[in-house]
Amino acid sequence: MASPGDLTVRSGRVKTARRLATRAFRARTGEFLAEGPQAVREALAAVSDSGQDVVIEVFATVEATERYPELEQSAEVWHVVTDDVVADIADSVTPQGLVARCRSVLTTIEDVPQDARLVVVCAEIRDPGNLGAVIRCADAAGAAGVVVAGESVDPLNPKVVRATAGSLFHLPIAVEDDVEAVIAELQSRGVQVLAADGAGETGLFDADLDLAAPTAWLMGNEAHGLPDAWSALADRVVHVPILGRAESLNLATAAAVCLYASAREQG
Repeated sequence: MASPGDLTVRSGRVKTARRLATRAFRARTGEFLAEGPQAVREALAAVSDSGQDVVIEVFATVEATERYPELEQSAEVWHVVTDDVVADIADSVTPQGLVARCRSVLTTIEDVPQDARLVVVCAEIRDPGNLGAVIRCADAAGAAGVVVAGESVDPLNPKVVRATAGSLFHLPIAVEDDVEAVIAELQSRGVQVLAADGAGETGLFDADLDLAAPTAWLMGNEAHGLPDAWSALADRVVHVPILGRAESLNLATAAAVCLYASAREQG
Protein backbone atom coordinates (compact mmCIF):
# COMPACT_ATOMS: atom_id res chain seq x y z
CA MET A 1 0.00 0.00 0.00
CA ALA A 2 1.24 3.49 -0.88
CA SER A 3 2.14 5.85 1.93
CA PRO A 4 2.76 9.62 1.87
CA GLY A 5 6.31 10.88 1.52
CA ASP A 6 7.92 13.84 3.24
CA LEU A 7 6.30 16.66 1.25
CA THR A 8 4.03 19.00 3.22
CA VAL A 9 2.20 22.23 2.43
CA ARG A 10 5.36 24.04 3.56
CA SER A 11 7.70 22.21 1.15
CA GLY A 12 9.30 24.23 -1.61
CA ARG A 13 7.92 22.03 -4.40
CA VAL A 14 4.42 22.38 -3.04
CA LYS A 15 4.72 26.15 -2.65
CA THR A 16 5.97 26.44 -6.25
CA ALA A 17 3.08 24.36 -7.56
CA ARG A 18 0.58 26.38 -5.56
CA ARG A 19 1.84 29.66 -7.04
CA LEU A 20 0.98 28.39 -10.54
CA ALA A 21 -2.61 29.36 -9.75
CA THR A 22 -1.57 32.93 -10.67
CA ARG A 23 -1.19 34.07 -14.28
CA ALA A 24 1.95 36.09 -13.58
CA PHE A 25 3.79 33.10 -12.12
CA ARG A 26 2.67 30.86 -14.98
CA ALA A 27 3.98 33.40 -17.47
CA ARG A 28 7.28 33.76 -15.63
CA THR A 29 7.94 30.04 -15.27
CA GLY A 30 6.31 28.71 -18.45
CA GLU A 31 4.51 26.13 -16.32
CA PHE A 32 0.93 25.34 -15.33
CA LEU A 33 -1.18 22.79 -13.46
CA ALA A 34 -3.32 19.95 -14.81
CA GLU A 35 -5.75 18.56 -12.28
CA GLY A 36 -7.72 15.32 -12.16
CA PRO A 37 -7.15 11.87 -13.69
CA GLN A 38 -8.27 12.72 -17.23
CA ALA A 39 -6.14 15.85 -17.53
CA VAL A 40 -3.12 14.12 -15.94
CA ARG A 41 -3.52 11.10 -18.22
CA GLU A 42 -3.52 13.27 -21.35
CA ALA A 43 -0.66 15.42 -20.05
CA LEU A 44 1.47 12.34 -19.42
CA ALA A 45 0.96 11.28 -23.03
CA ALA A 46 1.94 14.71 -24.41
CA VAL A 47 5.32 16.03 -25.50
CA SER A 48 6.29 19.72 -25.58
CA ASP A 49 7.60 21.54 -28.67
CA SER A 50 11.13 21.10 -27.33
CA GLY A 51 10.68 17.33 -27.26
CA GLN A 52 10.44 17.13 -23.47
CA ASP A 53 7.68 15.39 -21.57
CA VAL A 54 4.98 17.93 -20.70
CA VAL A 55 4.64 16.65 -17.12
CA ILE A 56 7.39 17.68 -14.72
CA GLU A 57 5.99 16.02 -11.61
CA VAL A 58 2.72 14.67 -10.21
CA PHE A 59 1.31 15.10 -6.71
CA ALA A 60 -1.11 12.31 -5.81
CA THR A 61 -2.95 11.17 -2.71
CA VAL A 62 -2.61 7.62 -1.44
CA GLU A 63 -6.08 6.79 -2.76
CA ALA A 64 -5.36 8.21 -6.24
CA THR A 65 -2.01 6.40 -6.40
CA GLU A 66 -3.70 3.10 -5.70
CA ARG A 67 -6.58 3.82 -8.08
CA TYR A 68 -4.41 4.86 -11.05
CA PRO A 69 -1.27 2.68 -11.01
CA GLU A 70 -0.88 3.04 -14.79
CA LEU A 71 -0.50 6.81 -14.41
CA GLU A 72 2.14 6.41 -11.71
CA GLN A 73 4.07 4.08 -14.00
CA SER A 74 3.95 6.68 -16.80
CA ALA A 75 5.25 9.54 -14.66
CA GLU A 76 8.94 10.26 -14.25
CA VAL A 77 8.36 11.95 -10.88
CA TRP A 78 5.38 10.92 -8.75
CA HIS A 79 4.95 12.24 -5.21
CA VAL A 80 2.59 10.41 -2.88
CA VAL A 81 1.27 13.10 -0.55
CA THR A 82 -1.43 13.65 2.02
CA ASP A 83 -4.86 14.89 1.02
CA ASP A 84 -4.17 18.35 2.44
CA VAL A 85 -1.18 18.82 0.09
CA VAL A 86 -3.27 18.12 -3.01
CA ALA A 87 -6.04 20.34 -1.66
CA ASP A 88 -3.48 23.11 -1.10
CA ILE A 89 -2.27 22.94 -4.72
CA ALA A 90 -5.54 22.20 -6.50
CA ASP A 91 -7.85 24.91 -7.78
CA SER A 92 -11.11 22.96 -7.59
CA VAL A 93 -13.36 22.89 -4.54
CA THR A 94 -13.38 19.08 -4.48
CA PRO A 95 -9.96 17.88 -5.73
CA GLN A 96 -9.77 14.47 -7.40
CA GLY A 97 -6.49 13.51 -5.78
CA LEU A 98 -4.11 14.22 -8.68
CA VAL A 99 -2.33 17.40 -9.78
CA ALA A 100 0.48 17.56 -12.36
CA ARG A 101 2.97 20.40 -12.73
CA CYS A 102 3.44 20.81 -16.48
CA ARG A 103 5.49 22.67 -19.06
CA SER A 104 3.51 25.11 -21.18
CA VAL A 105 1.86 23.71 -24.30
CA LEU A 106 0.95 27.10 -25.76
CA THR A 107 2.25 28.07 -29.18
CA THR A 108 1.72 30.68 -31.91
CA ILE A 109 -0.34 30.75 -35.07
CA GLU A 110 2.74 29.66 -37.01
CA ASP A 111 2.30 26.20 -35.47
CA VAL A 112 -1.29 25.86 -36.66
CA PRO A 113 -0.89 23.73 -39.82
CA GLN A 114 -0.66 25.77 -43.02
CA ASP A 115 -3.15 23.42 -44.65
CA ALA A 116 -5.63 23.54 -41.77
CA ARG A 117 -9.22 23.17 -42.93
CA LEU A 118 -10.96 24.00 -39.66
CA VAL A 119 -9.80 26.45 -37.00
CA VAL A 120 -11.53 28.41 -34.27
CA VAL A 121 -10.41 31.89 -33.21
CA CYS A 122 -11.46 32.96 -29.71
CA ALA A 123 -11.37 36.76 -29.62
CA GLU A 124 -11.33 38.26 -26.13
CA ILE A 125 -13.16 35.40 -24.45
CA ARG A 126 -12.99 36.10 -20.73
CA ASP A 127 -14.79 33.20 -19.06
CA PRO A 128 -12.51 30.22 -18.27
CA GLY A 129 -15.32 27.68 -18.57
CA ASN A 130 -16.32 29.01 -21.97
CA LEU A 131 -12.79 28.94 -23.37
CA GLY A 132 -12.21 25.45 -22.04
CA ALA A 133 -15.49 24.24 -23.54
CA VAL A 134 -14.65 25.76 -26.94
CA ILE A 135 -11.24 24.05 -26.95
CA ARG A 136 -12.96 20.76 -26.11
CA CYS A 137 -15.53 21.29 -28.90
CA ALA A 138 -12.77 22.13 -31.39
CA ASP A 139 -10.96 18.92 -30.51
CA ALA A 140 -14.14 16.86 -30.79
CA ALA A 141 -15.01 18.37 -34.19
CA GLY A 142 -11.56 17.61 -35.57
CA ALA A 143 -10.33 21.21 -35.79
CA ALA A 144 -6.64 21.71 -36.57
CA GLY A 145 -6.09 24.33 -33.90
CA VAL A 146 -7.48 27.02 -31.62
CA VAL A 147 -6.20 30.60 -31.66
CA VAL A 148 -6.78 32.56 -28.46
CA ALA A 149 -6.54 36.20 -29.47
CA GLY A 150 -6.69 39.63 -27.90
CA GLU A 151 -7.30 40.13 -24.18
CA SER A 152 -8.63 36.66 -23.53
CA VAL A 153 -8.41 34.56 -20.39
CA ASP A 154 -5.17 32.59 -20.08
CA PRO A 155 -5.65 29.15 -21.69
CA LEU A 156 -3.49 27.72 -18.89
CA ASN A 157 -5.79 29.04 -16.18
CA PRO A 158 -6.66 26.01 -14.00
CA LYS A 159 -10.38 26.41 -14.71
CA VAL A 160 -9.74 26.48 -18.46
CA VAL A 161 -7.49 23.42 -18.27
CA ARG A 162 -10.12 21.54 -16.26
CA ALA A 163 -12.93 22.50 -18.67
CA THR A 164 -10.99 21.15 -21.67
CA ALA A 165 -11.11 17.64 -20.15
CA GLY A 166 -7.71 16.86 -21.65
CA SER A 167 -8.31 18.39 -25.08
CA LEU A 168 -5.75 21.10 -24.30
CA PHE A 169 -3.09 18.48 -25.05
CA HIS A 170 -4.55 17.27 -28.35
CA LEU A 171 -4.27 20.22 -30.75
CA PRO A 172 -2.25 23.44 -31.10
CA ILE A 173 -3.42 26.22 -28.78
CA ALA A 174 -1.97 29.43 -30.22
CA VAL A 175 -1.94 32.71 -28.33
CA GLU A 176 -1.81 35.98 -30.28
CA ASP A 177 -2.30 39.60 -29.17
CA ASP A 178 -3.59 41.08 -32.43
CA VAL A 179 -6.99 39.81 -33.58
CA GLU A 180 -6.79 41.68 -36.89
CA ALA A 181 -3.39 40.17 -37.67
CA VAL A 182 -4.79 36.68 -36.95
CA ILE A 183 -7.65 37.25 -39.39
CA ALA A 184 -5.25 38.50 -42.07
CA GLU A 185 -2.87 35.58 -41.56
CA LEU A 186 -5.61 32.98 -41.93
CA GLN A 187 -7.04 34.67 -45.01
CA SER A 188 -3.57 34.77 -46.56
CA ARG A 189 -3.55 30.98 -46.29
CA GLY A 190 -6.79 30.72 -48.26
CA VAL A 191 -8.93 30.13 -45.18
CA GLN A 192 -12.30 31.87 -45.12
CA VAL A 193 -13.00 33.62 -41.83
CA LEU A 194 -16.61 33.36 -40.70
CA ALA A 195 -17.59 35.64 -37.84
CA ALA A 196 -20.25 34.09 -35.62
CA ASP A 197 -22.74 36.80 -34.65
CA GLY A 198 -26.43 36.62 -33.82
CA ALA A 199 -27.01 39.68 -35.99
CA GLY A 200 -25.20 38.25 -39.02
CA GLU A 201 -26.92 38.55 -42.39
CA THR A 202 -26.02 34.99 -43.43
CA GLY A 203 -27.66 32.01 -41.75
CA LEU A 204 -25.60 28.95 -40.86
CA PHE A 205 -27.77 26.79 -43.11
CA ASP A 206 -28.07 29.20 -46.06
CA ALA A 207 -27.43 27.48 -49.38
CA ASP A 208 -24.81 30.00 -50.50
CA LEU A 209 -22.58 29.48 -47.45
CA ASP A 210 -19.72 27.17 -48.45
CA LEU A 211 -18.89 25.28 -45.26
CA ALA A 212 -16.85 22.70 -47.19
CA ALA A 213 -14.13 25.31 -47.79
CA PRO A 214 -11.24 25.74 -45.32
CA THR A 215 -12.78 27.77 -42.52
CA ALA A 216 -11.84 29.67 -39.39
CA TRP A 217 -14.73 30.46 -37.06
CA LEU A 218 -14.27 33.78 -35.26
CA MET A 219 -16.01 33.75 -31.88
CA GLY A 220 -16.34 36.93 -29.83
CA ASN A 221 -16.68 38.03 -26.23
CA GLU A 222 -19.51 36.43 -24.24
CA ALA A 223 -21.12 39.72 -23.23
CA HIS A 224 -20.28 42.08 -26.09
CA GLY A 225 -19.80 39.81 -29.09
CA LEU A 226 -17.50 40.93 -31.89
CA PRO A 227 -16.68 44.59 -32.51
CA ASP A 228 -17.87 45.87 -35.90
CA ALA A 229 -14.26 46.43 -36.95
CA TRP A 230 -13.44 42.75 -36.59
CA SER A 231 -16.68 41.54 -38.16
CA ALA A 232 -15.97 43.80 -41.14
CA LEU A 233 -12.68 41.97 -41.75
CA ALA A 234 -14.37 38.56 -41.89
CA ASP A 235 -15.45 37.03 -45.19
CA ARG A 236 -19.00 36.51 -43.90
CA VAL A 237 -20.89 37.26 -40.69
CA VAL A 238 -23.00 34.23 -39.83
CA HIS A 239 -25.82 33.67 -37.35
CA VAL A 240 -27.06 30.38 -35.96
CA PRO A 241 -30.85 30.28 -36.54
CA ILE A 242 -32.94 30.25 -33.37
CA LEU A 243 -35.80 27.91 -34.19
CA GLY A 244 -37.51 28.00 -30.81
CA ARG A 245 -38.15 30.72 -28.26
CA ALA A 246 -34.65 30.93 -26.75
CA GLU A 247 -33.19 34.43 -26.73
CA SER A 248 -29.80 33.20 -27.90
CA LEU A 249 -27.19 30.45 -27.61
CA ASN A 250 -24.29 30.66 -25.21
CA LEU A 251 -20.80 30.91 -26.63
CA ALA A 252 -19.71 27.30 -26.23
CA THR A 253 -22.96 25.95 -27.69
CA ALA A 254 -22.78 28.29 -30.68
CA ALA A 255 -19.16 27.26 -31.26
CA ALA A 256 -20.09 23.58 -31.15
CA VAL A 257 -22.92 24.04 -33.66
CA CYS A 258 -20.73 26.03 -36.07
CA LEU A 259 -17.75 23.68 -35.82
CA TYR A 260 -19.83 20.58 -36.39
CA ALA A 261 -21.66 22.19 -39.32
CA SER A 262 -18.28 22.75 -40.95
CA ALA A 263 -16.96 19.32 -40.00
CA ARG A 264 -20.02 17.67 -41.58
CA GLU A 265 -19.57 19.51 -44.87
CA GLN A 266 -15.83 18.95 -44.95
CA GLY A 267 -16.54 15.26 -44.57
